[in-house]
Amino acid sequence: MSASPLILISNDDGITAPGIRTLVKVMKELGEVVVVAPNSPQSGMGHAITVGDTLRLEEVDIFDDVKAYECSGTPADCVKMAKHYVLKDRQPDLIVSGINHGSNTSISVLYSGTMSAALEGAIEGMPAIGFSLCDYSWGADFSHTEKWIKIIAEQALSKGISKGVALNVNIPTKQNEEIKGIKICRQARAKWEENFDERNDPFGRRYFWMAGNFVNFDKGEDNDEWAIANNYVSIVPCQYDLTAHHTITELNEEWEF
Repeated sequence: MSASPLILISNDDGITAPGIRTLVKVMKELGEVVVVAPNSPQSGMGHAITVGDTLRLEEVDIFDDVKAYECSGTPADCVKMAKHYVLKDRQPDLIVSGINHGSNTSISVLYSGTMSAALEGAIEGMPAIGFSLCDYSWGADFSHTEKWIKIIAEQALSKGISKGVALNVNIPTKQNEEIKGIKICRQARAKWEENFDERNDPFGRRYFWMAGNFVNFDKGEDNDEWAIANNYVSIVPCQYDLTAHHTITELNEEWEF
């Protein structure tokens, strides 16, 4: 680790979101900070990238003593722009994304723009962490997250993170009870069960609004949903290799081609 590590910050709630301000505050205590984040909310964008439209990048004066840029693209676009244009030949010692307004536990990691920014860093071989607070309110209290974010980021800077891995960190909401600690977890087996509310606009044209409920099928005590429910910070190491390795042998041995 260098004397003053270079830390890249992005998010998916947009560069003006309260969560990213808390993340900037904490990271400034650990090193030199550069921010490249979307100019508008990009929640639920997953790992989308911009290929059929232009990208715009503007330097903005939002954070004291921190170089910051707003990008018209997705969270993954922001990390790509940071690496190849903003930072050029400088390699970040750490990429952090968030703090997301809302949980990114379990299956939500697939839809999360917050984690996609972190995973884009992992693809480039850089240590990366996505931070989320399990509170969807824009006015959520992030103050209790600072301690845990600093502890985890310091460990990442001093000990490193395996190549190709990004850490998915979820932090419980502020309660009367102190957070009990940190749990290293697996992703819970859960899913969203969607339904679509059919409506009509003022011109009588039909449109749909997606809704649904989160359903947790996992009864284990080693997963991120259990950790959050029991007032622990959860850390799930995630990778971008989606290969179901255990099925390769089955397909080779049982399928006929």
